[in-house]
Amino acid sequence: MGFKKLLASLGAGGAKVETVLFEENVVPGGVAQGEVRMQGGSVAQDIQGLSVGLQAVVEVETSDGERRENIEFAELQVGGAFQVQPGAVHTVPFGLEIPWETPITSFLGTHLKGMSVGVSTELAIARAVDSSDLDPVTVHPLPAQQAILDAFGRLGFRFKSADLEKGHIRGTRQKLPFYQEIEFHAPQQYRGLNQVELSFVADEREMDVVLEMDKKPGLFTGGSDSYRQFTMDLDDYGATDWAGYLNQWLAEVGGKRNWL
Repeated sequence: MGFKKLLASLGAGGAKVETVLFEENVVPGGVAQGEVRMQGGSVAQDIQGLSVGLQAVVEVETSDGERRENIEFAELQVGGAFQVQPGAVHTVPFGLEIPWETPITSFLGTHLKGMSVGVSTELAIARAVDSSDLDPVTVHPLPAQQAILDAFGRLGFRFKSADLEKGHIRGTRQKLPFYQEIEFHAPQQYRGLNQVELSFVADEREMDVVLEMDKKPGLFTGGSDSYRQFTMDLDDYGATDWAGYLNQWLAEVGGKRNWL
């Protein structure tokens, strides 16, 4: 990976910067290890501060529809003031903690369409802030999340898409300003359902699991949404038949059409 040029405010002869991730595969609650490398230009430059963070592309509802917004949801200061000499290489290691609510971007080796999460790098220099390109990370499910996703697969649900919505899910432990929705096509046995949206909201001990079930319209009624929510222990979850547990709710809501 070659050095990435900073933005124009550094001026002629400015330094170049590169962020290197030692491992691009992470999990919520884990740590992204890496280092920021700077190569001095033709003149000495005073760096006032250096930080790395996690950034995601989030859908934002507006009066005119939807727009996409880059939101930084974790930040780590990794360097104070220092000077980069001409031609010198300066390396700063970091360990960026991955929040427990970080959206997953990969499942069973497949990138979830619609997910964009990465590490951003910012340098403060001469009262300006300059950002490097976003370095993508692959966020894999926690074991408890994997258990729920596997259960949906065993019940015949097919992945449709995923997105990040700005806002909060009421009644959950959510702290981030956005949440993830993983959308599935419903199989034939749940003939009253169009699709199901799944959200995870975790902390270091437990995880809220939220289901939004989109019911098909009936003969005399329109479609409607039904919500269910439960809490999982991140360590003590293996004894539960999650496919059976989910099927009880899904069959109740989507086992038949709303004809009346």
